Amino acid sequence: MKRKQVAVIGLGRLGVSVATTLQHLGHEVLAIELDEKKVQSMASQITHAVQADATSEAVLRELGIGNFDIAIVTTSAIANSVLSTILLKKLGVRHVIARADSELHADILDRIGADKVVYPENEMGIMIAHVLTLGDVIDYIPVVSGYGILKLTPPSYFVGETLSGLGFGAKGEWQVAVLLIQRQKEVLLNPNYQEMVKPGDSLVVAGNVDKLEELIAKARKTKTEK
Repeated sequence: MKRKQVAVIGLGRLGVSVATTLQHLGHEVLAIELDEKKVQSMASQITHAVQADATSEAVLRELGIGNFDIAIVTTSAIANSVLSTILLKKLGVRHVIARADSELHADILDRIGADKVVYPENEMGIMIAHVLTLGDVIDYIPVVSGYGILKLTPPSYFVGETLSGLGFGAKGEWQVAVLLIQRQKEVLLNPNYQEMVKPGDSLVVAGNVDKLEELIAKARKTKTEK
């Protein structure tokens, strides 16, 4: 993986998580934050942490921000995030990712040229709703409306059944594809649909969420009828 230069604007919870993860992945990270205490707390954890105003064009120029591959604006205040995003694009940052806290905020960021807008609170709400609804879902990533990628802990009535027997498969009854099976330390990518589900497995699947719910309900009913 190519080492990238990444600037993280803001050291709230999201900013800290993004910055430390990027550092762990081997990238060069510059964090820009006004709060001196937050800067000091991160100084030893990432490449550079500076106390500075990311809404100042002069400051960003002095930091050489235009040489960075990616900038991630994590601040939630609309005025600050919008101004920072505009300046980052103006100064030549190749790819700017900006956080939005509302649909209006997201729309503004999109219109001013953010390359990608993330909406963490909304995405977390979607994930929690699906986890609670389906019960056996560990994680959920929405792709388009109604479709997503899910990590599933197979319920007991999946164990001992083949993937095809349960109805999985892009061409199957439910059109829910299994992308991989995590089996302890082993990962089975694009598994054969004759593969049997074993105790402790985790499945990563992709498809329509309603169809997955129907698949789970049918598997449960079939098992209880045996």
